[in-house]
Amino acid sequence: MALKIGMIGTGWFADMHAKLLAGMEDVRIVSVCGSSLEKAERMAGRFAGTAAYASVHDMLDAEPLDAVYICVPPFAHGTIELALAERNIPFLVEKPLGVDLETPSTILQAVTERKLITSVGYHFRYMDGTTIAAELLKSRTPGMALGYWMGGMPGVYWWRKQDGSGGQFVEQTTHIVDLLRYLLGEVNEVYAVYGNRHMHTTEEDVTVPDVGTVTLRMKNGMVATVANTCMMPIGHTAGLHVYTDAGVLELGAGGLKEILADRTTEYKNRSNPYEAENRAFLHAVRTGDTSGIRSTYENAWKTQQVTVAANRSAESGLPVRLDTLT
Repeated sequence: MALKIGMIGTGWFADMHAKLLAGMEDVRIVSVCGSSLEKAERMAGRFAGTAAYASVHDMLDAEPLDAVYICVPPFAHGTIELALAERNIPFLVEKPLGVDLETPSTILQAVTERKLITSVGYHFRYMDGTTIAAELLKSRTPGMALGYWMGGMPGVYWWRKQDGSGGQFVEQTTHIVDLLRYLLGEVNEVYAVYGNRHMHTTEEDVTVPDVGTVTLRMKNGMVATVANTCMMPIGHTAGLHVYTDAGVLELGAGGLKEILADRTTEYKNRSNPYEAENRAFLHAVRTGDTSGIRSTYENAWKTQQVTVAANRSAESGLPVRLDTLT
């Protein structure tokens, strides 16, 4: 029997996931919920037999769902996840988990109490290059890492507002922080410095910093720096470089480059990480086997903790230890 899937959100990510789901066997998108009925109807119309709603509760009341995809802006999280947890409906939610730590912490408690199947859209974990890097690091000693997300400012209104997106480090660079955690372990302490250099002079209502750098102290003794900017007119680079006793691993959207003393080897990302992410989640929904999910809500909460700590450090001008963050 086909899995009945509900989609909450009508933007780019919702459309991307919906197209992937529509191409799978034994999966049906049966409902779409948008911020307006018009948006929901427009998206639902692209998939046969799909109903449209402007209320999450109306959608959940209308038909039993096997799972739900949540693709909404950071500020919109909270009520959606709690409603799904109350009904024990598994969900895949796109990152980040929110603009702060308070709302995700409330959701975490709810999904943990119900042992709910969850997945979070940290698709970098599913890249071919990430899998290879994780294997190579088993026999090497990493000393430090440098992460980057250097590009421009997305055009959606909520992204440029701190209370809408949480800022670039929370909304975008979170992928690099999560990759760091996945490959190299947990973070003890962060120290962040942000600045407003350009975007507030060219765009209206910009309250997010457009440059920033964060130093991270890892629990295993490593140190790392993750920097970002959204002030450029180009998308320049996004990735993580790991410096080890054997050489360098450079990981990005295109794949992995391994630089050793005697050779350089490139491993291209050939498979679609979004497809792998979806397959792992839907397999868990069907069977209860969650072993293929690389980022549960509980794990993603730890990435959210790091990015929120960075924001708090930038505000205070002081380092922030994660064990003091509530």
